[in-house]
Amino acid sequence: MNEVKESLRKVEQKYKLFQQQQFTFITALEHCRETAHDKIRPITSIEQVQSYMDHHCNNSTDRRILLMFLDTCAELNKLCQCFEALHPGTAVTNNLLDRCKTLVNQSNDLSSLRAKYPHDVVNHLSCDEARNHYGGVVSLIPLILDLMKEWVAHSEKLPRKVLHGAP
Repeated sequence: MNEVKESLRKVEQKYKLFQQQQFTFITALEHCRETAHDKIRPITSIEQVQSYMDHHCNNSTDRRILLMFLDTCAELNKLCQCFEALHPGTAVTNNLLDRCKTLVNQSNDLSSLRAKYPHDVVNHLSCDEARNHYGGVVSLIPLILDLMKEWVAHSEKLPRKVLHGAP
């Protein structure tokens, strides 16, 4: 459990660094959308961000920040697998983990996601940007981190025999 908590802490630290560069991330997505002639559609999935980076990213700053987002998503996906392997789970922890796995899925539709207080990532976007283009993609990581922290909190309350898979 300690290894999983440490991995989660590292991802949170990485996210804090990413969060400080949110405007760079939005700018990179804007550049890619312009290059792709795709200014109408909102960003709806991790897969779409990957495609923009692979096919429409023209400078190293944009590539770096998009890669930072994609790497963080990949780490969260690996963390889901670690959580799953840690213990068989309860109804509560399994539900939290299922929600995490759905959110981190490459093709999951993120367009309706919105992080709420205490996360202010969406509040830093203009109304049009938040509502129509980037609200889901900037809300993804903080929402997953919240679910994972909740999973850890519930898992720590479980009896030792459940954590170690003993009958």
